[in-house]
Amino acid sequence: MKFLHKILEKQKPMFEKGGKLEKLYYLFEAGETFMFSPASTTNSKGVQIKDAIDLKRMMMTVVIAMVPCLIWGIFNVGYQHNVATGQATTFFSIDNLLFGARWVLPIVLVAYAAGGIIEAVFAVIRKHPINEGFLVTGMLIPLIVPPTIPLWQVALATIFGVVVGKEIFGGTGMNVLNVAMTSRAFLYFAYPLQISGDVWTQLAGEEAVDGFSGATALAVANSTSIEGAQSVVEGLNKANSALAAPFSDGFFSFQNMLIGGIPGSIGETSTLMALIGALILIATGVGSWKIIVSVFAGAFAMGTIFNLAGANAFMDLPAHYHLVMGGLAFGAVFMATDPVSAAQTEVGKWIYGLLIGMLTVLIRVVNPAYPEGIMLAVLFMNVFAPLIDYYVVQANKKRRLSRATV
Repeated sequence: MKFLHKILEKQKPMFEKGGKLEKLYYLFEAGETFMFSPASTTNSKGVQIKDAIDLKRMMMTVVIAMVPCLIWGIFNVGYQHNVATGQATTFFSIDNLLFGARWVLPIVLVAYAAGGIIEAVFAVIRKHPINEGFLVTGMLIPLIVPPTIPLWQVALATIFGVVVGKEIFGGTGMNVLNVAMTSRAFLYFAYPLQISGDVWTQLAGEEAVDGFSGATALAVANSTSIEGAQSVVEGLNKANSALAAPFSDGFFSFQNMLIGGIPGSIGETSTLMALIGALILIATGVGSWKIIVSVFAGAFAMGTIFNLAGANAFMDLPAHYHLVMGGLAFGAVFMATDPVSAAQTEVGKWIYGLLIGMLTVLIRVVNPAYPEGIMLAVLFMNVFAPLIDYYVVQANKKRRLSRATV
């Protein structure tokens, strides 16, 4: 690789101050530092505090943590297609892998390409290095959309999320809202037909088998509660009963939803894979375990409160079902823990996470127009995170001042 580095070094003067391509310096710098170690390092003399982590390594750690969800999602897209079209298959088959990759990887490439172009444009205009924050956002966006999403909508949503969710606030580290959730909210309100309903299973022009529904578990639960003919658990057990469930007898059984052989967004179907990602983030110190645990705790608490109220069938749904349905687990692990838009104080993280979990279940149960509540809950609490931190800091100041006056 040294010869490539030498070639780049020879071209470098053209991009430095006074060179013909001076305006494109930060594009050159981004490519060079992505492929090779930066030339600027700490001094070799004297005592210094050194740490192996930087923004690039931190972002790559999050991407690595999402790989289990991505791989699972690819297999699941293929599996949902094959069972829906009446083709017997095991979950981890080559056919599922190839079919899923054919639909998922273009979405990933389009998201990275669209966002990367916008990042480069703003870097040139503002004359600052290209930030590595989009390494995570470019992976998050494909994982929270259905496999049927048109690629042009992926590009448009990515551009909207990067510009409106981040760049207008000043770029990476300055955004108030989670960028990926902002992109999904744009899709949800601008193109609801392509991101809601029975769009979660890619049929690729083939007819589905009798009794098949491409709806998610939350959509089935919501429709069952509106009909009021049976309990939500019974409705889930009967849904898609003609299809083979890969990991249990019932297609929407608790076990199958936990492992993730169900329709849904590409990366959100498997709670188990999201928890594996959580372990990676917690072990490396990148993600806050307090936020993750508190989101689950808040969702379970609100589910229990609704169980006690029992005003309708959805309220009677066992609280632990909420933990494996929809994108709660994925949102808790990868969205709520965003170090920029989340609460920063230690006590604030508990409050922030608890409210996200409670709001998610509240939106699911009370508002039938939004069967999935994690998106709105995260965005809503992103706005209030600074306020939570403010009052936590003020409370700490008052407590210390009271000790000083004693």
